[in-house]
Amino acid sequence: MAIQRPTDFGLRRFSGLYLWAFFILLFGVWKPGLFLTQSTLHSVAAAQAVPAMLALALLIPLTAGAYDLSVGAVINFSTVLVVILQTKNHMSMGLAIALTIVVCLAIGAASGFFVVVLRVNSFVATLGIASVVAALQVIISGQTQPFPPINSSWTALTQHQVLGFQIVVVYLIVLAILLWWVLDHTPIGRNLYAIGGNPEAARLAGVRVSGWTFLTLVVSAGISGVAGVLYASQSGPSLTFGQTLLLPAFAAAFLGSTQIKPGRYNVWGTVLAVYVLATGVQGFQYVTGAQWLSDMFNGIALLAAVSFAVWRQKPKLRRRAGQGSARPAGGSPQQAESATLPGTEPKVVAVGDDR
Repeated sequence: MAIQRPTDFGLRRFSGLYLWAFFILLFGVWKPGLFLTQSTLHSVAAAQAVPAMLALALLIPLTAGAYDLSVGAVINFSTVLVVILQTKNHMSMGLAIALTIVVCLAIGAASGFFVVVLRVNSFVATLGIASVVAALQVIISGQTQPFPPINSSWTALTQHQVLGFQIVVVYLIVLAILLWWVLDHTPIGRNLYAIGGNPEAARLAGVRVSGWTFLTLVVSAGISGVAGVLYASQSGPSLTFGQTLLLPAFAAAFLGSTQIKPGRYNVWGTVLAVYVLATGVQGFQYVTGAQWLSDMFNGIALLAAVSFAVWRQKPKLRRRAGQGSARPAGGSPQQAESATLPGTEPKVVAVGDDR
């Protein structure tokens, strides 16, 4: 006789949606004249588009068990570089954007070189890269914030309206759909999750661990560069905003791993986390006017998500310990992926020879 589990009304997978609805109801009743307006909807959607892109950039190496702490420095560097190329070097907008993205991809390749070739811990390597990139930003800017380009095409790149929303929101949706399809519906995603779950089992299953890990860091830097270009068009150049987005990106990625597909970093969970946190912050700011709420929300969300993930994994770890520590000696990447518990606490590994 089958044991019927109690209905949880989707709380295990969609608790973020319930929390989002709670925030909307709470602040809609508390401050209806401010909160329940189209301007709030449009401003929150547009303001969080670039931070959400940065969280998605961070998500990619996390799926493969690597941290990229350089994304904050890279997004800031790309913002400054793309503006300077246009205003001081008189490049066309298209050429400046293309060159900026290429430079950011090269930064990602440098991270990949240290992590994969020199076998430096990804946490340490990308932290060092972040420091180098910050120094490069100081060199090219002279510690002086550049003036934004005076160009209607430049502002229209992100501020053109589509159904009342800035087009940067559309860019976010397109990026999210693309990454969702790659991670959830292609062998690339299965390989990355297999590496993040157990790199040794993935290697034995025939997955080229080094190559995929290198690629995730390059793509992460590339997306961060694109996000920096869009930030420069949307808000203007800034010398300091990048590092302030690093904690929110991690908070969204970790909190997102408790949503939609609990225990696994996933695109829609990350995007949902970004906007749930932003809605709560916006509502409380309308009520209190406090400026520290964003840091408070993101810090609590990060701690809560990681603590919940560890608590949820304890019964599984005990069961695995009782069953022994046998690992698959071959098979498919799907088998390698299911051999361990992927997701909320990535393994930061020095990737060895997987030829």
